[in-house]
Amino acid sequence: MTGSASELASRLGEHAEAVCREYLSNGHRSGNYWMVGDVRNTPGRSMHVRLKAVGGKAAGKWADESSGEYGDLLDVIEQSCGLVDFREVADEARRFLSMPLPPPRPPGAQGQPAAARGSPEAARRLFAMSQPIAGTLAERYLAGRGILLSTYERALRFHPGCYYRDLVTGETQTLPALIAAVTSLDGQITGLQRTWLDPSGQGKAQLADPRRSLGDLLGNGIWLGHQPGATVPVMAAGEGFETMASLRTVVPVLPVAAATSANHLAGLTFPPGCRRLYIAADADAAGRHGIERLSQRAGEAGILAFVLRPQLGDFNDDLRHLGPAHLAAWLSDQLVPEDFRLFLPAG
Repeated sequence: MTGSASELASRLGEHAEAVCREYLSNGHRSGNYWMVGDVRNTPGRSMHVRLKAVGGKAAGKWADESSGEYGDLLDVIEQSCGLVDFREVADEARRFLSMPLPPPRPPGAQGQPAAARGSPEAARRLFAMSQPIAGTLAERYLAGRGILLSTYERALRFHPGCYYRDLVTGETQTLPALIAAVTSLDGQITGLQRTWLDPSGQGKAQLADPRRSLGDLLGNGIWLGHQPGATVPVMAAGEGFETMASLRTVVPVLPVAAATSANHLAGLTFPPGCRRLYIAADADAAGRHGIERLSQRAGEAGILAFVLRPQLGDFNDDLRHLGPAHLAAWLSDQLVPEDFRLFLPAG
């Protein structure tokens, strides 16, 4: 650690219990320790943080008996907030300690090695900090929108305290978030999409922009039901994650990809062996360019492209308000007969 980091860790240790109450709120005090599930603020008892120095052992040090991880309170702030840049960790620590922020780093100055903000490496680190969605607020959020996916979907994770910065005011806070990995066809994480959630379970968080993406998105997507490197003769693609997850709910054997935006939909990379592509449209015209461009590229690649249209605003609206059986019947009239028999068997 640098001297500055050591000083911050020591200062945080002087207020160890207050730090734990702020960043490890799912835990509780037991004697001279704060007990919690892990450094990402999961409920449980396997991680313990020393609250007062004892016998030369510093306050603020922690160890996780289950994972073997250990560290100090800077690590707690980093992991519980989902931060990937040390400067952001230090700024958050100083904010908590009410210390002044340091002056801007001069051009060319060397700092703590960290993933560049918004980079694929930052996306991979945040994804690694997250946990499976089973039994979490993310699973509850999806179910509330009628989306029932396997909890083993490789692309989906949950972070209980994901860092959010208001782009207008600069204010920061931590909120639970659904994390969806954006991957290349070989399964490499190139980016991700964060959907911040209301801690009470009432849908998305009350933010101006509760959904943001980062990383290298062009050509890649949030893939559901796709094995890296596998041949995909038939697939569906669309702009929004919830649109594609809704299709996946009623057609669970069809591989789907969400491109996260209309421009990225236009540039989606086709998997090997693709012969037919279904493009999910919304009722509005905002994504028309992406659909038209993707259809054109599919035709140039020898892939038959068909546009699937919802009855309401989008396929999640159809799923929630009309029900899965109605949506399946509506889709059956838009699929090629061969695909109808394969993906929507009778009964």
